Amino acid sequence: MENIKIREVVREDNFALAKIIRAAFIEFGAPLTGTVYEDPTTDTLFELFDSEELATLYVAEEDGKMLGCCGVFPTKGLESEYAELVKFYLAKEARDKGIGKALFEKSIQAARDFDYKFLYIESQPSFNKAVKMYEQYGFNYLNHSLGNSGHDNCDVWMLKTL
Repeated sequence: MENIKIREVVREDNFALAKIIRAAFIEFGAPLTGTVYEDPTTDTLFELFDSEELATLYVAEEDGKMLGCCGVFPTKGLESEYAELVKFYLAKEARDKGIGKALFEKSIQAARDFDYKFLYIESQPSFNKAVKMYEQYGFNYLNHSLGNSGHDNCDVWMLKTL
């Protein structure tokens, strides 16, 4: 982890991040429709996060190579005390090295710093390793979605009280 840099997203990251996100869906056999895979904002993550005051997206890079991302966002339809943990994806070569955990923990801290009281997650059973991590961090399962992410093909919903 000594050469890994974690920072906020910049416009030049857009293409590499979209590529990482879509590759994860293919690799894990997750549904492509009704998910982040086909969401047009996946191609313009800097602009999406830059347009919201109480949102941030962290990226991990090593020697200029993008490794992954994770952030928090006030998803439409959520109450003001809620944020969604979003865009948590890693390149295949970045997994199992503590990079995801570092991005995840930094995002949780950002939600606290923004004074959110609850952190919501939508996911897929295909991403079971991430879902197990959410459980370990105290996220509890819900039996329905919250807010209006537009990702109607997600069927794992979890919430954590901050």
